[in-house]
Amino acid sequence: MRWDQLAENSARARDAALFDADAVTTRTFDTPEFRGVTFHEIRAKSIVNRVPGASRMPFEWTVNPYRGCTHACVYCFARKTHSYLDLDTGLGFDSQIVVKVNAPELLRRHLASPRWRGEHIAMGTNVDCYQRAEGRYRLMPGIISALHDHANPFSILTKGTLILRDLDLLRRASEVTEVGISVSVGFTDHELWRTVEPGTPAPERRLDVVRTLTGHGIGCGVLMAPVIPFLSDNPAQLRATVRAIAASGATSVTPLVLHLRPGAREWFMAWLERNHPHLVRRYERLYAEGAYAPKWYQRRITGQVHALAQEYGMGPTHAGLPRRVPAPGPEAPEHRAEPTVTQLTLL
Repeated sequence: MRWDQLAENSARARDAALFDADAVTTRTFDTPEFRGVTFHEIRAKSIVNRVPGASRMPFEWTVNPYRGCTHACVYCFARKTHSYLDLDTGLGFDSQIVVKVNAPELLRRHLASPRWRGEHIAMGTNVDCYQRAEGRYRLMPGIISALHDHANPFSILTKGTLILRDLDLLRRASEVTEVGISVSVGFTDHELWRTVEPGTPAPERRLDVVRTLTGHGIGCGVLMAPVIPFLSDNPAQLRATVRAIAASGATSVTPLVLHLRPGAREWFMAWLERNHPHLVRRYERLYAEGAYAPKWYQRRITGQVHALAQEYGMGPTHAGLPRRVPAPGPEAPEHRAEPTVTQLTLL
């Protein structure tokens, strides 16, 4: 593996390795939830990453304590990042997990630097920081505590239910800074969920997370992501999903259509060929121009979901924006504008 060649995504440190090859410890655990999974524990040299300037993301800084993800979502854009380590982007991405075991202490040191300006930090935008590995490594409590101690604003996007373990930490952090929580639920179809997101909690369990958070006074939005063309996008499916999201007490819903970047595209299309071969040609036409579905299709889905959200008493929000947690009252007018129809990079 090319451990020594993995460099921070910044001009200043582009040639500096993020960690040393001799600092890697490889482990396996003979427990049902981790059977077949290999963990590569590393001591990273940095943890706060700058988002590339050309990115469509509405934030500039991210923290990612893990690489690879046991959620095993067949469409995950982050699969390509495993190739930087000479790791397989298919099954290897699902089962070879890099763990930055010193992430909390690195973050605390970074936040204390006089050069840091207290800017918003987004988490869960590459791979899920509350994937199953977090249950063993418990990196997020230290990360949230560091952000709390420095009153640094942050947001978390997750498909995991493990975030509820840190409910008290999130509540305390929300008392001193802005905290945004979003849960990803693209559809409620169980048959589809079992095949495209086999390592994730069921959609209704994720919506229980939303219900619990809002019940404790923590506003939580839902990213309805991804909406998968021809598999989760018919009007009845969209209505069922938005209805379930509204019933969970979500503060907002933001639809995001599936995108297929290199790495994810090949893995998803192979899955499509096995499970829905009749759709392969339709996907080739729909995504003929690149990673994103055509604007007309994205606008159609966004319009349908926004109309349903209004019918069920919810409003849209800008994708990725932080929300003030303690009092999830009516949104300010400027937060009611229609969101862009681009896809967040986690999905």
